[in-house]
Amino acid sequence: MLKEFKEFAMRGNVIDMAIGIIIGAAFGAIVKSLVADVIMPPIGLLLGNVDFTNLFILLQEGTEGGPYASLGEAQAAGAVTVNYGVFLNTVISFVIVAFVVFLLIRSINRLKREEEEPAAEPTTKECPYCLSSIAIKATRCPHCTSELGRTEG
Repeated sequence: MLKEFKEFAMRGNVIDMAIGIIIGAAFGAIVKSLVADVIMPPIGLLLGNVDFTNLFILLQEGTEGGPYASLGEAQAAGAVTVNYGVFLNTVISFVIVAFVVFLLIRSINRLKREEEEPAAEPTTKECPYCLSSIAIKATRCPHCTSELGRTEG
């Protein structure tokens, strides 16, 4: 069983998948930082110094009464909250990741199209008299012996 597992784990596609997961996790951390540290502060500033991570709806107060200045205070007091600001940050992170993946797939597809070979020049043509397939440079049909003009084809 250990030998079979080793063979499975050493397949190329399993290793590629593992590398993709590791890179994806690192990319996710970068995007999370981009959203939390770069994108959301200016948006919050434009909306009147709003910190999106501290946007929440209080459903039930905790052991210490409110009002709570931040989500951290509410959670420390044991309050029940709906954290729509954190959700908004997560949605923005998802949109950024989805857009980057879209751009990546789009560029890969563009490269694949460029790699495709152009259509080969035809090597045969059809005889206009007997409709047989003949060589493109033929001046006489080998099937019906009709003379063909040099400009046909």
